[in-house]
Amino acid sequence: MKKTEIDYWIAAMLESHSNVSDLNITVGKSLQVESAGVLVPVDVAPPVAELTPFQTEVFALNLIGNNRRLLRDLVENGSCDLSYSLSDKARFRVNIFTQKGYFTTVLRKLETQVPSIENMQFPAAFGKMAADLNGLILFTGATGTGKTTSLAALLNRINQERAVHVVTLEDPIEYVHEQLQATFNQRELGNDFSSFAVGMRAALRQAPKVILVGEMRDRDTLEIGLTAAETGHLVLSTLHTIDAGQTINRILGMFEQEEQPQVRNRLVDTLRWIVSQRLMPRVGGGRVAAMEILRTSLRVKDLILNGETEEKTYYNIISEGSALDMRTFDQHILELYSRGMITEKSAITFCSHRAEMNRGLDRIKSERGESTTQLTNLSMEEEEDAGYGYRR
Repeated sequence: MKKTEIDYWIAAMLESHSNVSDLNITVGKSLQVESAGVLVPVDVAPPVAELTPFQTEVFALNLIGNNRRLLRDLVENGSCDLSYSLSDKARFRVNIFTQKGYFTTVLRKLETQVPSIENMQFPAAFGKMAADLNGLILFTGATGTGKTTSLAALLNRINQERAVHVVTLEDPIEYVHEQLQATFNQRELGNDFSSFAVGMRAALRQAPKVILVGEMRDRDTLEIGLTAAETGHLVLSTLHTIDAGQTINRILGMFEQEEQPQVRNRLVDTLRWIVSQRLMPRVGGGRVAAMEILRTSLRVKDLILNGETEEKTYYNIISEGSALDMRTFDQHILELYSRGMITEKSAITFCSHRAEMNRGLDRIKSERGESTTQLTNLSMEEEEDAGYGYRR
């Protein structure tokens, strides 16, 4: 099987259905694409009733090419990540892995148009993030919650408004930014640098004003990121944490106990925002991000230095911080519901505190003249016993 045949398969799969999001190459199955959340078979000529082990292996190895790092990852870890371009038609984020000794390849179609804050209807806080000259901004959430999209929209705003040098360190490159006001140098793990820590050290010698690090995977990368933020750079990155409090604790947990006081002080000096995300079904199709947004304030700095107590928590500060563009997940979910972007069922499914959510939904429905649930005075214990709240 030659590369031209592989590109023919990929093109045929893309054109087979509307709204194709993923391409699936699995032994024993036909070529498949995911459309509207459902895997459907694809017919090609000559027909492929069932993919053979040889076909899936050749497909995978053609995408990997001569990249030794990817081959090493595949052998040592059982999977590898890369990007792939189909001429000018589409770009993909690719994961190749082994199962029962066979190769499977999943290609996620990437958007070619860089998202904007306006088109994504992101909160006004994003505009203020883009204006920050230095410090650390973290986007957090589980895999697939839209962190990369949010970062791309933020960088897009910077690109439109600021004549600065931007260096990105990505795994893989997903959105390709045009050279507008800013000058972009986008680097890909494996092709341009060997690890995020190595890429970060090099970036500090490349005179950027803004550095994007795809993920703070380890202590070394985090330490260099803090140093970059301390020395006047704006550092953007991600962590796989679910909210602001867990994010701070995850960072501290990367260091020994005796080092943590110093790390707390460094975070007080450098941290600007933490944005945590959950993706929810959008009315009419697609998905929309619900966001918890924490912005550094005197109260937040006190918690970073001294830790949370029963009386003082990140959640309490965020819930009372609307004047500083902060919001809890539930506050944003209620806003999305009031704007008709999500259903009541989704609001309840993805909320953090169901009793509070029901009261908020009732207020909105009452203002609309709709019937309410009339659910009141539910204690926290009842809420927890009922299994309410967002399940992670």
